[in-house]
Amino acid sequence: MKIGVLAEAAATPVETIRYYERQGLLPAPARTEGNFRVYLPEHLARLQFIRHCRGLDMSLDEVRQLLRFKDAPGGDCHDVNQLLDAHIGHVSQRIRELRQLEKQLKALREQCSGASAAAQCGILSGLESAAREVAPVQGNKAGGHLRAVHGGPAHAAHVHEPVQAIQAGLNLSSGQGS
Repeated sequence: MKIGVLAEAAATPVETIRYYERQGLLPAPARTEGNFRVYLPEHLARLQFIRHCRGLDMSLDEVRQLLRFKDAPGGDCHDVNQLLDAHIGHVSQRIRELRQLEKQLKALREQCSGASAAAQCGILSGLESAAREVAPVQGNKAGGHLRAVHGGPAHAAHVHEPVQAIQAGLNLSSGQGS
């Protein structure tokens, strides 16, 4: 099958398939004389496995390790258990961080109870105050949300510093808004 057919069968964008190939997660397929990729059912099965693992929020490194275990079916699954236990720990930590973030966002939301001029908006005021207190997060190239995988340095700084700054900006520890 050609890459478009594989992409459709696995509900995966073509560029993602190529990326997985470049990352060594998906073996390079044979090519036709016209240099088109020709994928086999094994490619589809492996791609579906990868996508399922990614859907469970596993990092590419975790998926790579699982694929190594899968490719050596005679090996011991103890290391697979350890990998999954570690992943569960990462997920649990992220859930705790997301719950803390939710509390902070709800507290921020409480700063503005009704329609008023934006200049008097407690949410904007709290965000502005918190922004002044937080230095830009280093190392978070994505500049995004909580999607840094499994609490790396960028993830920890991105989650905790803004939460602390919002808390300080809203004076949450004393129960007062700014």
